[in-house]
Amino acid sequence: MKAVAALMLMMTVVFAAGCTKTDDPTNGGDNNEVNLNGTGTYSGHDYVDLGLPSGTLWATCNVGATTPEGYGSYFAWGETETKTNYDWNTYKWSKGNYDQLTKYCCDTVLGYHHFTDNLTLLQTEDDAATANWGNGWCMPTDEQLQELIQSTTHVYKRLNGIGGRLFTAPNGHSLFLPFAGMHEDDNLFGKDGDGYYWSKSLDTRWSERAWMLYMGNPIVQGIQRHCGRSVRAVRSNQ
Repeated sequence: MKAVAALMLMMTVVFAAGCTKTDDPTNGGDNNEVNLNGTGTYSGHDYVDLGLPSGTLWATCNVGATTPEGYGSYFAWGETETKTNYDWNTYKWSKGNYDQLTKYCCDTVLGYHHFTDNLTLLQTEDDAATANWGNGWCMPTDEQLQELIQSTTHVYKRLNGIGGRLFTAPNGHSLFLPFAGMHEDDNLFGKDGDGYYWSKSLDTRWSERAWMLYMGNPIVQGIQRHCGRSVRAVRSNQ
């Protein structure tokens, strides 16, 4: 499985390298003249209202960060604390392999001793945003990630020297997501080159995967749950 994961990572890096990331004015560049001001604060954390159809409010920083360009913390899907090694042996909801899941499983082939619970969204206690920032914040669903892509324009940008993607809404407000990379085993891959942001949604086609926002395209895709990836919290405007 590690060999397959490594091959997938290499393919991702090659694909991302083909994207346009030059520092010119038509592609975001390396200037800071964008509106990244939050439109409100909840429980000590700023958010921005992009005027999205769902009313979703997006945090201006990653969980674990204090600035929009800060990388923040890395979490395996369904875990709420960081760690030094991200593999199936250390993954909270597995007995050591992708086909020995003990929670969030819709397929008897992938469940430990044929376990299933048919849970498809992270419960509150397993949501890294809620656990670290408190009630009122949570990880986005895959639909909210897709809405962010479809309802904004997005370009590569460097903010204070950090590469990432700038999402700008029709209302003029913007959201910056840094390319924080990802952790697998005890290695950090893709720092300042790629970004991977978890949703709270299980990929029900393959229960060992969950949906995430891959920043190279950007696109929402399913990926294995044991790796450490970024979390950008959301909240409702209600």
